[in-house]
Amino acid sequence: MCVPLAEFNQHPILLAPSVLAADFARLGEQARDAEAAGADWLQIDVMDGVFVPSISFGMPVVAALRRAVGLTLDCHLMIVQPERYVADFVKAGANHITVHVEATTHLHRTIQQIKQLGVTAGAALCPATPLGALEEILPYLDLVLLMSVNPGFGGQEYIPTTNDKLTRLRHMLDARGLGHIHIQVDGGVHQSNVAEVVRAGATNIVAGSAIFSAKQTVAQAIQGMRDALASV
Repeated sequence: MCVPLAEFNQHPILLAPSVLAADFARLGEQARDAEAAGADWLQIDVMDGVFVPSISFGMPVVAALRRAVGLTLDCHLMIVQPERYVADFVKAGANHITVHVEATTHLHRTIQQIKQLGVTAGAALCPATPLGALEEILPYLDLVLLMSVNPGFGGQEYIPTTNDKLTRLRHMLDARGLGHIHIQVDGGVHQSNVAEVVRAGATNIVAGSAIFSAKQTVAQAIQGMRDALASV
């Protein structure tokens, strides 16, 4: 079931290129290309090799990207006990921090910590984690991230059942008068399916390999995503 866009969209649809797929040798350049092409946010996937199999970025990369661009830096912390590092990521330049429901014991306390540091806060769910895990924390969030792949690697295929989960989340938010909360989707979103993902309820699209690839320029990729969204 899809919800008509006009019924829920209290935001423009935001595009958040994930630098996990960027050319690390040209990270600043590619980040600036994304900003010039009209990206709204820049997502930084922080992985610890424990919560997810891979290891990726730390605070120095966030600080370097902060110097390179003026975009909202969205730090997605795929790490255990993220509360240990929240202040460091904010100090490095993060504007938004998302933590996983599955990775922090005291989620409410961690969300409070993020917001007390003056940035916006999100909670993320892995594909098999039910929406019910969010019920008590929803009023305190600025964003909910639904993983549409299993976290840890770029370039995976979109899990189709995410669309139903998106729509159920949309109804959950609307029923509680929380339509201002962004619904972010991360994993396997590209030009051919971004419209259906948005129709299902997403308002914030993370895209990695769909933006940073050898097949087209960053500007061409972002324009392609915008063109695909024009039909929604």
